[in-house]
Parts: sequence; structure tokens; C-alpha cells
Amino acid sequence: MDAVEKAGSGHPGTAMSLAPAAYLLFQRVMRHDPTDPGWIGRDRFVLSCGHTSLTLYIQLFLSGYGLTLDDLKRLRQWDSLTPGHPEHGHTAGVETTTGPLGQGLGNAVGMAMAARRERGLFDPDAAPGASPFDHHIWCLVSDGDIEEGISHEASAIAGHQKLGNLIVIYDDNHISIEDDTQIAKSEDVVARYQAYGWHTESVDWTAGGEYVEDVQALYEALLKAKAETDRPSFIRLRTIIGWPAPNKQNTGKIHGSALGEAEVAATKQVMGMDPSKTFDVPDEVLEHARGVVQRARADHAEWEKSYNEWRLANPERAAELDRISHRELPAGWATALPSFEAGASMATRKASGEVLSALAPVLPELWGGSADLAESNNTTMKGEPSFIPEEYQTKEFPGNRYGRTLHFGIREHAMGAILNGIALHGGTRPYGGTFLVFSDYMRPSVRLAALMKLPVIYVWTHDSIGLGEDGPTHQPIEHLWSLRAIPGLDVVRPADANETAYAWKAVLEHTDRPAALALTRQNLPVYEGTSADGVARGGYVLREASDGQPRVILIATGSEVQIAIEGRELLESQGIPTRVVSMPCVEWFNGQDAAYKQTVLPSSIKARVAVEAGVALGWHEYVGEHGEVVSLEHFGASAPYKTLYEQFGLTPERVAAAARASLAKLGQDKGETTGN
Repeated sequence: MDAVEKAGSGHPGTAMSLAPAAYLLFQRVMRHDPTDPGWIGRDRFVLSCGHTSLTLYIQLFLSGYGLTLDDLKRLRQWDSLTPGHPEHGHTAGVETTTGPLGQGLGNAVGMAMAARRERGLFDPDAAPGASPFDHHIWCLVSDGDIEEGISHEASAIAGHQKLGNLIVIYDDNHISIEDDTQIAKSEDVVARYQAYGWHTESVDWTAGGEYVEDVQALYEALLKAKAETDRPSFIRLRTIIGWPAPNKQNTGKIHGSALGEAEVAATKQVMGMDPSKTFDVPDEVLEHARGVVQRARADHAEWEKSYNEWRLANPERAAELDRISHRELPAGWATALPSFEAGASMATRKASGEVLSALAPVLPELWGGSADLAESNNTTMKGEPSFIPEEYQTKEFPGNRYGRTLHFGIREHAMGAILNGIALHGGTRPYGGTFLVFSDYMRPSVRLAALMKLPVIYVWTHDSIGLGEDGPTHQPIEHLWSLRAIPGLDVVRPADANETAYAWKAVLEHTDRPAALALTRQNLPVYEGTSADGVARGGYVLREASDGQPRVILIATGSEVQIAIEGRELLESQGIPTRVVSMPCVEWFNGQDAAYKQTVLPSSIKARVAVEAGVALGWHEYVGEHGEVVSLEHFGASAPYKTLYEQFGLTPERVAAAARASLAKLGQDKGETTGN
């Protein structure tokens, strides 16, 4: 109450009613060590309802993670360790950035999947519960998390995967911002989770007619959940939000705003506390709570024994774990990358699939799959088993619980959050695929991946009108620049099969941000002269002007590089020396020094054309005031892709005409003498 009152804003109600549950988890149930927040053997705690950030911050303070009372006093202030919503990498003990409701639940599912995959990589033969890699994922969710559609997608996957290491506690307090949730929600949530195949428990602190925080009943439910190893567990905890505030408990007013001085004082009186004192934590209380450190260090030491025994017995696996934990690539890994013969023809999605299959033996940490589009996205590594309980494997996709190929079903939203959870857990590197147009379903998760600087890889295929007959609903137009607008996301659109392999290399070498590969459905020619270094730099000269002194520069990405090259041939035949720049990733190009950028796009050459089968938007920055953009400023249509390119003016002739128009703006369009 005091923290929100001092900040003047915040969410006190849920933090008040969930305090006993959070304290129980941190003090008695979870395996964690406040002196080593990154301990790989720890349980993970996810606060999906991130608005109640105090639920976590107060436990981090009480348990000894380094937060102080002064940090709690600076809730929601500039440069504090206690921002309005928990931020991963900012505050020790915060496992993931939460706030957008439902995302944390998806992260928790991803963490549980990653834990199982990690066990399969490093200690597959240990008895259940006997491996140093066995631990639990604990997740607190609210009505808002449950209402968001992502909760259905993520929870359905978790039930199908039988993630016995995942335990979710649902704070069923019947209140959201619009007060009583009855106004918008009436389903039986426990029945929902039973239908998903979860183990369920219910603890009702209102059952006796008088509100009683029966911590023992909750403790017993948590122990039952820990004992259930074949299914994820869902515990409904019926609370009263804001209890015991005498006037504002059980109202929407206490959900997202300060109680006010009078209500805080009245609540302290109900609790037998001195209303005149703020942030009052008696020394004996803090000493008692900090006792968890000694218990945690004892648990850690006991775990360390089994971990060291494992390391001695498995030196090769231990070395692999060390490498992967530090996100280091093995020596010589890139030699496994395939190369493709110039003059051949191949879709970049197919080239990407070839890259994945080639990397499978050398990068065991790399795993992923698709949102039911495996054959379209080419995301299945050849010969690798599926990650699935054995009873659910199919003839097409054999597998086991420790498999490698992920099947998200048609659940792009959950896929994005699960990928984040896998990356957050550590130990493996995930990728996930769908059509580029359906990146819209994933956008909240992609944004959070960028915010958290997670090395997640998106394989987004069917990247333009080039997918053809499926028509405008499936043809991305605005997506490339919309995604480029996300700070920290690398959007990579390779021009051919070899650029695709180089793109994968560059993406894997970056461990501090997510990347999206935008790949074609249609075949593209494989070019001479593509450059691994050029791709890694984001843009390079693929075709130089015939005399080495270009008058015009054509900039293109992906499938439109072919159009630019053919446009160059037309211009050269007309006596206009023309350079073609392949720019697969504007983010990487922007990161280069000024000298390199000048070698590719000299400021002295102002006649420029950018070519991309999407909205022009950001290309004006690269072509300047005298440049032109050959783009698509409207939705597509259903027809063979070659027809679409022709009808929409994405042709070499249009590119050549745009180049001449750019030259004309500069007064360089020479006429011909025709007489009077």
C-alpha cells in the first residue's frame, strides 16, 4: 500500500491478496537461491500478471535478492530497480518481462518445454526427479491472463505436451479494471483446464462465508501439484482483491490505483499496525524472511553434489552445456553450411530448410518448428524426431518427449511467447515458422523478444505477392516496414539461396537480439558474386556499373534483386552505368560505419531507385529526395505470381523508367536531336 501511495500510481489490490501465496512460494516451495539468481538448477517464477509487480518485488526484497526498502520506495520512478512492470535483465530475480497479459503464461510454457529438452540433451537416462536438470516452472496468472486468447493457445499446447514440470496458480478474485468480471466472463475456468488435460486443484479462501487466508490448504495443493509429473497443474485460488482494506476490497477501484491516505490508515488499523508508520519492516520480520537464504544455500549445495557427479560422469555433455550456456558456437560450425551453385534456381524457403538440416548435427542447441506449416516453411530438420509425448507421435512425425522438431499447431500467438520462454530459460536456441503475413498474430511476442534482447529466430515464408494464387489475405504488403519499425529486431530478406545461408550464419552469430528471415515461396536464381561478408553487413554491391562509375544505384531486397539486376541490364544497354545493391537487412547496414556505407551508397550518386514488393515507407531514407521507389501501395490479388508482378508494375522496365525519372530530377536526362 505504501509503495503505490508514494508513487501515486500502481496496482495494490492483487499484490495485497496474493502476498500470502507469493511468500509461501518463495519461503517454502520453490527451489531458488537469492545469492545466485542465475543458478541453472533453480525453479523459475513467472509473474504473468505483471501489473502486480509488487507481488514479486516484495518477495525479492524479503528473500534477499538485492532489492532494498529504498527500491520499493522508488516504485515506478526513473532509473529505479522497481519499474511499473517487471523487466528481465533489469532487476535480479526477474525471469521475464511481463505486463501484456497472457504473455507470461506463454513464456512459462516455453520454459517448461526448454527444461524437458535440456534434460533430453544432457541427462536423458536419469530416473524421474533424479536429474540435476529437473526443476519446476511456477506461474501466477490473473483473470486478465485467463481472458486473453493466448492463454488458450499456450495452455492447450502445455496440456498436449504433458508438461508435468509446469504449475500455474490462478488468482480468481473476480475483479478487473471494469470491476466485477461477471460483466465479461462467466466460463468455468477450472473445467477449461481439465479439458486441456491439466491436473487441477481448487483452494477457496471465501468458502466458509468469512474470508480466511488458509495458507496450509494452498501449501497442500502446491505439494499435490509437484507430485503430479505427467500433467501440468492448475491451481485455482479464490481470493478477495485488496483484502483487508475495509472500504475498497473486492472493488475495481483497488485494482489499478492508490488506496488513498485514509484507506491505507484504516487498513493498517485492521491489521493491528501503526497508521503513522510507512514502509515499516521490523528487523525481526526481515531476519525471519531472510532465513530463506540459508535454506536455499543448503538446497543449492545438495544440488551441486549431484551436478558435479553428473559432470564427472559426462565430461563431453558437460563441455557442451558450458558452451551452450554461454551462447557460444562450436569451432568450425560454419563449415557445415551448404553452398548453392550459381545458375541454379531455388526458393529461399527451401534453401533455409537445407541450412537447418545441415546445421542439425553441429548445433544441438538449435531446435524449433512451425505453426502447422512445416512443409511450407521448410522448418523440419531432416531425420530429427518430434518433441512430443510418445503416444501422440504420428506416422509422418515420429518422436518422443526429448525430440527436436516442435509442432505448435495453428497457434502463432502462443508460438511467439513460447519461443521467448525457451530463450529465457537458457540452454537452447529456438526458431519458429509461419507465413510472413501471420507475423501479425505474433507481434506482441516479437516486440517483447526485442525488448528483452532474446536470440529468437523467426522463419517467415511466403514473403510477398510472390506467393501468388492465395491472394491478398495471404500476401504481406505492409509487413516488412512494420516489422523494421520494431527497435532491436533484425529483418533479413535474402536475395537467393546463398544469401539465405549467409543470413543464417549472421543471425546465429548474434546472441543479443531476435531476427526474422523473410523467405520466398517462388524460385529465385542463384547468383554469382553474393557475399557472406556483404550479407552480414546488411548491404553490399552485388553488380557494379560496367565502367565502375555508376550514374544510378538500384537498391533491392529478396526476390526483387532479380528485377533490379534485369533493370540494370536495360539501363546499361541504354548507356547508363548502373550499380545494384543487395540490401538483405537494413538494420545491419545501418549498424556499419560511415566509411563502409559510403562505399556502397556514395553520397555523390543521388540518382537512386529502391525496389521491394511492399509499401515504400522507409526506403525514402535510402533513395533521398531525388530518388524513386518501385513499391506496392495497395493489397495484392489472386493470380499466378508472374502475372501479379507484371500487372502491379514490379518489372525491370518499370525499374529502368524509375531510374531515368531519378536522373531527370537531377537534370541528367539527355534528350535527342530530332530537328525542327
